[in-house]
Amino acid sequence: MNFLNKLERKFGKYAIPHLTRYIIITYVIGYILYYAFSSQALMYLTLDPYQIVFHGQIWRLVSWLLIPPSSFNIFTVVMLVFYYSIGTSLEQAWGDFRYNVYIFFGILMTIVGAFLLFVFTGFSYFGFYAMSFSTYYISLSIFLGFAMSFPNMQVMLYFLIPVKMKYMAILYAVIVAIDFFRGNLVTKVAIVFSLASAIIFFFATRNYKRYNPRERKRKNDFRKAMSRGSAQNYANGAKHKCTVCGRTELDDPNLEFRYCSKCNGNYEYCQDHLFTHQHIK
Repeated sequence: MNFLNKLERKFGKYAIPHLTRYIIITYVIGYILYYAFSSQALMYLTLDPYQIVFHGQIWRLVSWLLIPPSSFNIFTVVMLVFYYSIGTSLEQAWGDFRYNVYIFFGILMTIVGAFLLFVFTGFSYFGFYAMSFSTYYISLSIFLGFAMSFPNMQVMLYFLIPVKMKYMAILYAVIVAIDFFRGNLVTKVAIVFSLASAIIFFFATRNYKRYNPRERKRKNDFRKAMSRGSAQNYANGAKHKCTVCGRTELDDPNLEFRYCSKCNGNYEYCQDHLFTHQHIK
């Protein structure tokens, strides 16, 4: 976390805002290419190290991002809207820089995995297997990242079935595990490297103290403090105020405020300082 904080202070200004929007746009372009030409046309876009190294087709390092994660139907439209919603929510919760790191690290690791497989197995030509390195698992990493950040959020599956995100994440994890054990070596490498962001995020954010009685008491005290803070009004009529910069929703209506569970006390922070402030102990 400290390493990310330092990176954000130095390179945060270069983060791409609204990254989820651009991800969805690449999917739409991929579907257009698929129906405008043919599925064979997508073979010239795949992440194929052999074609990149020996035929100089370096565009494949980027063009594979245009390959859509699934075939197009009415459920695809629903899923694109769903992914846009959760991706945008992650951007707002984590901030542009951290979300950029999460997505681009997954993309970079996918490329690394493809080249390592090519080098160490001696595959002279990936061919159809190169399709395994697609945006499917990148999209899945967005879903898993959201589920780990908001496990108890309830969504309406297909607009009918209420289900919590953590249960959907468990279901997807089981499906991926089955694909991993049943799949060939290409599939195994694609899963591990493409989901590297989600795997690292999971182990980096696990809280092993959550069953400690003292930790549970602290969380209960925090909830009580947060409920009292929600009714608090400042002198200028604002309900929220950042502990670091002092801004309120009256200064910027687009600001979002959260309480920090790691600070001892009732301290509220804006979206710009939620992940970068020094915890008050």
